[in-house]
Amino acid sequence: MGAEQSLRGRQALVTGSTSGIGLGIARALAKAGCNLTLNGFGDAAEIESIRADLAAEAAVEVAYDGADMRRPADIEAMVDGHVERFGGLDILVNNAGIQHVSPVEEFPVDKWDDIIAINLSSSFHTIRAAISGMAERGWGRVINVASAHALVASPFKAAYVAAKHGVAGLTKTVALEYAEKGVTVNAIAPGYVETPLVTGQIADTARARGISEEEVVRDVMLLAQPTRKLITIEQVAAMALYLCSDAAGAVTGTVLSIDGGWTAK
Repeated sequence: MGAEQSLRGRQALVTGSTSGIGLGIARALAKAGCNLTLNGFGDAAEIESIRADLAAEAAVEVAYDGADMRRPADIEAMVDGHVERFGGLDILVNNAGIQHVSPVEEFPVDKWDDIIAINLSSSFHTIRAAISGMAERGWGRVINVASAHALVASPFKAAYVAAKHGVAGLTKTVALEYAEKGVTVNAIAPGYVETPLVTGQIADTARARGISEEEVVRDVMLLAQPTRKLITIEQVAAMALYLCSDAAGAVTGTVLSIDGGWTAK
């Protein structure tokens, strides 16, 4: 049974899904038959257009919640609202993330706090609110979008690397706690993906390293990945879809790299 059949009628929530990887995963889940809740910041009219188009294209129900991932109360209300609307939450994808590139001695404290809150703590809050319902129903999928930086470090990204290493540890811990309850918990660790988040950090990285933006792409991003290619959003979404499938029922507590060979070095 393919994912398109096995996920028909499942209910999914994807944080940070108004653009980039999150939107790509949301599209894949909708195409596979999931009703879903989108979440993220952006222009209200543009988000509504994305929501309506996705619902029409996939013939599923699509909601939107603008919960601020820095605020635990917003997160809990989002999960509760999703469950009330759809009758349950089967698939949780924690993708919300921001980035800031700066030497540690210059790293703004507010940026540190926001990155830890959005990239790490929000996953704890969503999981805490959602996972008991999955266990009660005997089926659930939690996917945390981590990064190659959950496994290795790079200069000038102290908060991001710390948060993503934390996501890896959170993934493993929760997987062990729910291993006998029909709930799998995994992390996807992409390398550099062609997204607004990656594109947006090129100029900051150039300033931090004292090199040109062209050199950042050539000598930092593509050099990190032996394939010398950026990862595509579609490749990450396909891995997420696999982790939601029945075929991946024995895959839990893992951090799955999709990084062009970066962490093999």
